[in-house]
Amino acid sequence: MLQPDYEAPDLPEDDESEGEDELYEHHRIRADRGQELLRLDKFLQNRLPNASRTKVQNAVRANAVQVNGKPVKSNYRVKPLDVITVTLPEPPREFKVIPEPMDLDIRYEDEALLIVNKPAGLVVHPAFGNWNGTLVNGLAYHLNNLPTGRNGEIRPGLVHRIDKDTSGLLVIGKTEWAMTHLSQQFFHHTIERTYLALVWGIPKAEQGTIIGHIGRSLKDRKVQAVYPAGEQGKHAVTHYKVLETFKHVSLLQCNLETGRTHQIRAHMKHIGHPLFSDATYGGDKALYGQRTGAYNSFVENAFKLMPRQALHAKSLGFIHPDTGQRLHFEAELPDDFSAVLAKWQAYADNHS
Repeated sequence: MLQPDYEAPDLPEDDESEGEDELYEHHRIRADRGQELLRLDKFLQNRLPNASRTKVQNAVRANAVQVNGKPVKSNYRVKPLDVITVTLPEPPREFKVIPEPMDLDIRYEDEALLIVNKPAGLVVHPAFGNWNGTLVNGLAYHLNNLPTGRNGEIRPGLVHRIDKDTSGLLVIGKTEWAMTHLSQQFFHHTIERTYLALVWGIPKAEQGTIIGHIGRSLKDRKVQAVYPAGEQGKHAVTHYKVLETFKHVSLLQCNLETGRTHQIRAHMKHIGHPLFSDATYGGDKALYGQRTGAYNSFVENAFKLMPRQALHAKSLGFIHPDTGQRLHFEAELPDDFSAVLAKWQAYADNHS
């Protein structure tokens, strides 16, 4: 049986929230001339109010801590006159999830967990600019109570997330044990997750694996960048397979071996095939195909059908925390995704 002591997996913030920077506190510290060599995490834990070692280490891993203008690791030894800049998350002190009635598409539910099919446009978790109207608000209404997660973090029932404008399946833990058990499966990469993605262009290989660290872009913190040499970010692996091609776009099946923020979106851009209609990663313009007036009009109409990234969390497979049974769930493509595929299919048929 899995034990409850574990390292929780990443739960990336919903980057679509406006004013997100206001959720963070910023610090700039200069070490004294007589500073003895001391591990960075211990140094900051002593200097910053209410900053646990775990919180500091998480900030270091997210490249939110720099020494003399460069990202460092937790075991860096602070030296005299080092200048350390820190950005730490600062959640509202008295935040409470307000239950809201919501028409949830629940695909499965028992005493330990539930599976919900999230529509595109629905934010998963309350954050600055989205304190209500989120999936968690709807879950709080549907259930009498939700476990909060480790150390009182504001993550009711959540063990993973998908972006606001990504559709598809999420598993929700209804008990502390279920959250712990499911979180360990995510951490050890034993959860099976399959996504469908419509991307620009046709990959040279019909199937392949993308390996490249993913971390915050040093130019734009709302964008994740790929660092192939591993100099920044965290190890990330995406497996893909081409299912269909439609002249200038391809439908891919993507399976995640790791779960990093915007992993598929960042990895596909990295190999030159951004997701269709993904404005954040450059997929909101015609990247392939001859730029004629008729073609540009066709693409613009396709964007109108699907004004969000073409990404759908199709399936989830995992071990039930209580029964030990292997479960598998699938969700069909939403209407906007199906409509865009049909439009590209018709275009390909007419231009073959």
